[in-house]
Amino acid sequence: MTDDPRRPAPIPLTVLTGFLGAGKTTLLNRLLRDPAFADTLVIVNEFGEVGLDHLLIEMVDDDMVLLGAGCLCCTVRGDLIGALEDLLRRRDNGRIRPFRRVVIETTGLADPAPILHALIYHPYLVLRYRLQSVVTVVDAVNGAATLDAHPEALRQVAVADRIVLTKADLDPAAAAGLRARLRALNPAAAINPPDVPASDLLGGPFGLEGRAGDLRAWLGEAVPDVAAEAAHGSDVNRHDAAIRAFSLTSDRPVSRAALEMFLDLLRSSQGAKLLRLKGIVAVADDPERPLVLHGVQHVLHAPISLPAWPDDDRRSRLVLIVRDLDPAFVGRLWDAFLGRPRVDAPDAAALTDNPLAIPGG
Repeated sequence: MTDDPRRPAPIPLTVLTGFLGAGKTTLLNRLLRDPAFADTLVIVNEFGEVGLDHLLIEMVDDDMVLLGAGCLCCTVRGDLIGALEDLLRRRDNGRIRPFRRVVIETTGLADPAPILHALIYHPYLVLRYRLQSVVTVVDAVNGAATLDAHPEALRQVAVADRIVLTKADLDPAAAAGLRARLRALNPAAAINPPDVPASDLLGGPFGLEGRAGDLRAWLGEAVPDVAAEAAHGSDVNRHDAAIRAFSLTSDRPVSRAALEMFLDLLRSSQGAKLLRLKGIVAVADDPERPLVLHGVQHVLHAPISLPAWPDDDRRSRLVLIVRDLDPAFVGRLWDAFLGRPRVDAPDAAALTDNPLAIPGG
């Protein structure tokens, strides 16, 4: 499935997450003053939690305010999907001013996966919104203890495209150790200071401009290939050993049928362990127009077809962040569907017939 040029361009959407006290509200208030944030719709849980009084210029209705920075701010007390649909209707009917992007601030205790599922799986929302990036705020002072104690905080980091590290100046030594841990958890995510420009946080590969820098940053240049990861092995003494990040590559274009079968089998049998998947793939039937893929657990966004490669690197690259799933097994499965012979490769046909028979499943 690719983009239909007859449809209006999807509205880019950013999810802002992070554990309680990490500094999401402080970051959001700063971003709302940035000219790059103009014409943005911000969805929050409650206005009172965000402290917007100094920015408020007009109350649109009980659930929406217009800010001096040119942004709309909407509070959602119930169903997020219903709110997103209603906002589209109001925008399309001219009842609210048009917005060019959306930012959703989650609650501190939220696992972001259900929100991401709704954004990339809902049949209507996926046509009108496009998940552009996930930004996770981490507190450098309390972050290590939070990651140890709260699985939600680990998942917030694991699904991030960008991490904002706050309060690093209060304890530089602790911040350095936490930064190393975050890189190990999610080497594909850029780690930024709290004064990161809004334009950097709002960037991403889904505007279809095909900018090489955006794409490389999104995929993460530090993610090891699965062959190197398998050779390195798992260190049971390292933090967060259950969560691994690795990449799969192919120098040759991939058959669309093989790609779809690989993704379907991986999601159906191992979806609960697949925290995040993203990548760019050269498909054999149109290798000059690569597909951009991203997904969360069982849910994969409709592929986006780029008009051209953003640079001279024409390899297919998939980046995966998994929990309790052996990267070497996923690499063998990838090789099996690509037809690359390996002595230890699983029988792809047998696995397709019986997904529950996958080793390690």
